[in-house]
Amino acid sequence: MVPHLITALNGPINELEQRILESMPAIERWFRLEWMEHTPPFYTSVDVRNAGFKLAPVDTNLFPGGWNNLTPEMLPLAVQAAMAAIEKICPEAKNLLLIPEKHTRNTFYLTNVQRLVQIFHQAGLNVRLGSLDDAVKEPTTIPLPDGSELTVEPLLRTRGRLGLKDFDPCTILLNNDLSAGIPRVLESLHEQYLLPPLHAGWAVRRKTHHFQAYEEVAKKFAKLLGMDPWLINPMFSQARNVSFQEGTGLEEVQSNVETLLGKIRRKYKEYGINEKPFVIVKADNGTYGMGIMTVRDAKELDEIGRRTRNKMSTAKDGQDISELIIQEGVPTYERMNDAVAEPVVYMLDRYVVGGFYRVHAERGIDENLNSPGASFVPLAFAESNQLPRAGVKPGVSAPNRFYMYGVIARLAMLAASYELESTDPDAEIYE
Repeated sequence: MVPHLITALNGPINELEQRILESMPAIERWFRLEWMEHTPPFYTSVDVRNAGFKLAPVDTNLFPGGWNNLTPEMLPLAVQAAMAAIEKICPEAKNLLLIPEKHTRNTFYLTNVQRLVQIFHQAGLNVRLGSLDDAVKEPTTIPLPDGSELTVEPLLRTRGRLGLKDFDPCTILLNNDLSAGIPRVLESLHEQYLLPPLHAGWAVRRKTHHFQAYEEVAKKFAKLLGMDPWLINPMFSQARNVSFQEGTGLEEVQSNVETLLGKIRRKYKEYGINEKPFVIVKADNGTYGMGIMTVRDAKELDEIGRRTRNKMSTAKDGQDISELIIQEGVPTYERMNDAVAEPVVYMLDRYVVGGFYRVHAERGIDENLNSPGASFVPLAFAESNQLPRAGVKPGVSAPNRFYMYGVIARLAMLAASYELESTDPDAEIYE
C-alpha cells in the first residue's frame, strides 16, 4: 500500500525513485565506504516529507521514542541490528541500563520503552530501567495498557560508574534527550559506554549544525547520482538572541525569512512549481513538535498574537527559546484515508529497521504533524524496504518507495554522524 500522493507534480519524485533504484549498487557501496570512515549514531529516527517535486528530511531524532509504532514484522530486523550494534561497541556486554524520560506517565511513551526493553532483551542483554527523577527512591512499578508493567529503579553512582542496586552495566542507553540539561550523574562516565553520547542531547545539539552537515552529505550524494542536491535538501538559515515574548531579535528573523522565501521562489520557478513557498520557524534545539510556526510571508511576523508568542517562547521542559532555525518548508502531499501523512524512518546502528506514517487529519500540507491528534499507521511499511523491485514503474511499488525513503533517512543519519564528530568535546585532533 503506497499512500496516495495528491500532487500534479509527482513526475520529479518518480524520476528520483527510478534514478535511486538504477543506482542501487553504487549507493550501497557509497554508504559502505562512508561507514568505514564514520560511526553511525546508535539509533535514529528521521521525519521525511514528500512534496512530489522534492523529498527531504525535516527532522532527525537521536533519542527516538516511537518504537512501539513499528509492526511485529519489523522486530526481527531490529533485534539483528541491535545485536550488530552491541557486538561492535561492547562484545562481552551482559547488562544494559536503559534511562528513559523522567516524569512520564504517557502510555504511548512507556509502550515505546517496553518495546526497547524487548528488542535488547532478545538481542541477548539483561535490561533494567534507571530513572533520572530524584523522586524515585525505590523500585517503582508502572502499569501498561496491555496489562504488563515496567519497573523503574533509582540510579546508583559509584566513582566512575553508574548502575542500579546489584546491577553493574557495561552499556548505558539514553532514551532521554536531555532537553533540560545534562544531569551531573551522567558526567565523567569514562568506564562505561554511554549511548548516545552526552553531546547528542538537546542541551548541546543544534538543528542548524545537523542541517549544515546534511547539506554536505546531500551534495556528495547528488554528485554520485548526477542530480541537483536541492531535490533532497531543505535550505535553512539561523537566528540567535531572539525573544518572541519581548519582541527582540525579530527583525533578523524577518530578514532571514524574506531571503529564504526568495531563494525558494527562484527554485520553484526553475522547476515550474506552481506553489506558494513557505518556511518553518522552529527552536534550534528541542523536540516534541514544540516551538514551531509556519510562515508564508515575512510580514506575518509583524502581527504575532499573544498565543503564538507564548508558543514560540518555551520548548520542552520549559526551556527558553532564543535560537531559531528557519527552514525551507517541504509540503507533504502524501495522504492516508484523506489525512495528511509523513513517513518516519527508524534505524538502529546503520540499518533501516522499519518505519510508519505520522498521520494528522486536522493539519494542512504545510504544517507540523508532530502534535496532539496525530496517529501512526505502521501498516504502510509492512513490506520490507530491503527488497526493492527492479523494473517496476516508479510510484506504484511500496518496497521501492520505502527503499527511497530509507536512502534519504540514511543520508540524514550519516549527517548526524558528521555532526556528532564535529561537536564532540573529546575529539582527538589530528594535524
